Amino acid sequence: MKHPEPDSSEMTFFEHLDALRPHLVRGALAIVLIGIAAFLCKGFIIDTVLFGPRQADFPTNRLLSWIGAEWAHLAEWLNATLGTSFDTSVASFEIASDRFQVINTSLAGQFNLHMKISLVAGIALAMPYVLWEFWQFVRPALTPREIAGTRWFVTAVSGCFFTGLLFGYFIMVPLSINFFANYQVSPEITNMIDIGDYLSTVIVVSMACAFMFELPLLIYFLSRMGIVSAAFLKRYRRHAFVILLVISAIITPPDIFSLVLVIIPLYGLYELSIRLAERIERKHPRQSRPDDED
Repeated sequence: MKHPEPDSSEMTFFEHLDALRPHLVRGALAIVLIGIAAFLCKGFIIDTVLFGPRQADFPTNRLLSWIGAEWAHLAEWLNATLGTSFDTSVASFEIASDRFQVINTSLAGQFNLHMKISLVAGIALAMPYVLWEFWQFVRPALTPREIAGTRWFVTAVSGCFFTGLLFGYFIMVPLSINFFANYQVSPEITNMIDIGDYLSTVIVVSMACAFMFELPLLIYFLSRMGIVSAAFLKRYRRHAFVILLVISAIITPPDIFSLVLVIIPLYGLYELSIRLAERIERKHPRQSRPDDED
């Protein structure tokens, strides 16, 4: 029995806009309300969350200090036992908060940053609800089978987003701050970092990782639409690795440790995307693939 066409398919463009308007209003209202709450919680968000990665007791910084200490002990043992000359310094693994000062150089700089941080917090924390409103808007145009297949959409996208956000915040941001805070061309130079530069680094790096972790879902939907296939992804695996390597080099400090730490999970996401594409092809064997005829 043929499923009846959804009523939304008969709607005009302006009727679609009218239907979309309440979803946009509710999504924007959620962002504003969460942004106001973030504005009022500036002590926690700014002092604890955003300035956390520059503190020595931050979890990642404690881990880096432990790695540095263990390396120093191993290097000392190797030097004494094998006569090697490994560097036993651990300074590069320690956050030195006194090596740079965060300053404001604009009259309205702190207020503008407060507003910007509140807006970003509102967008990030309200994303699950905004996605749910989007799904509610497109739901009337879907068949029952399509509704069942996309019911997990909000959870999956939100989960990947926040996983990437946490990865960026706890891994990439401390590594970036650690590298640049400890880098010196001369001990006569004191780092006085503008607050805008510091917070932009924290926010941009975290958000960039959050969006990059959406790669498996992007590949999933492209595979469902028949735009890409597992064979296509495997064929261009080396090209993808180079692209991911370039992206990792852009968002990480210029040291091999940070680069390796980022490229491994990113390439793992690409391999996961291949597995998702293969699974989709097994479930939909009749769906056309872009490179089946090659």
